[in-house]
Amino acid sequence: MSGKGALGLIVLLFVVVVGSASVYTVDEREKALVFRFGEIIRSNDEPGLHFKMPFINSVRKFDARIQTMDAAPEQYLTIEKKNLVVDSFVKWRIRDVAQYFVTVSGEIAAAQRRLAQRVNNSLREEVGRRTVQEVISGDRATIMELVRRAVDEQAREIGAEVVDVRLKRVDWVPEISERVYRRMEAERSRVAKDLRAKGAEEAEKIRADAERQREIILAEAFRESETLRGEGDAEATRIYAEAFGQDKEFYIMFRSLNAYKQTFSSENDLLVIEPDSAFFQYFKTPRPN
Repeated sequence: MSGKGALGLIVLLFVVVVGSASVYTVDEREKALVFRFGEIIRSNDEPGLHFKMPFINSVRKFDARIQTMDAAPEQYLTIEKKNLVVDSFVKWRIRDVAQYFVTVSGEIAAAQRRLAQRVNNSLREEVGRRTVQEVISGDRATIMELVRRAVDEQAREIGAEVVDVRLKRVDWVPEISERVYRRMEAERSRVAKDLRAKGAEEAEKIRADAERQREIILAEAFRESETLRGEGDAEATRIYAEAFGQDKEFYIMFRSLNAYKQTFSSENDLLVIEPDSAFFQYFKTPRPN
């Protein structure tokens, strides 16, 4: 290779290196700081391609997306002097990257330690103003909004902003939760026993009423059957009387034949009676005396 060719290659490499050191890109999910010998000279670059002085300026990028800080569960005292365990999390992001770098050196862990302390203080203050019922359900949304505002003020001091604060869980401390659970279990058991007792009492009432209705129905049926039987017997007696009145001799003969039929219905029947008894009058003569 000739001297001119080598020189041209060196110049080309130098241009490439200087060119690459003169440009940088900022993603829309990032915020960038431009330094000159360690001093911040620019912090408001928009997403896209940018230029800097090679070997003099340096660029440091930070994640501008929303971060989640999951705070450890803490115990707080209500206005009733009762301990509650509150588990919360915070959504935050970088607002002013220059201030963020100056105050916490751009470290997420340092920023979250500052925010966690503020969350803890704000929750302690808000819970201490309220009863257990208000913390658990009544004022829960209000508490989250007030804590968010308070923590956001602290976050702005370090160049960040708080997007949201949420209470994941609000519960009694373990020993109190166990006692509350046992008390609730005993109460539910008492209610169940009371309901069973009321059900048994109602069942007895229903059975007694059903038995009474049964007796009434049977008595009315028996009364009606006896009435019908009496009416039937009366009608039969009337018919027999009419028949007897129409032909006395035929009626006497018919009754005698029925008596013979019932008396001699079996071969083993035995009748001890005088032969000239009136019972056998139709065996002797075709007509009664």
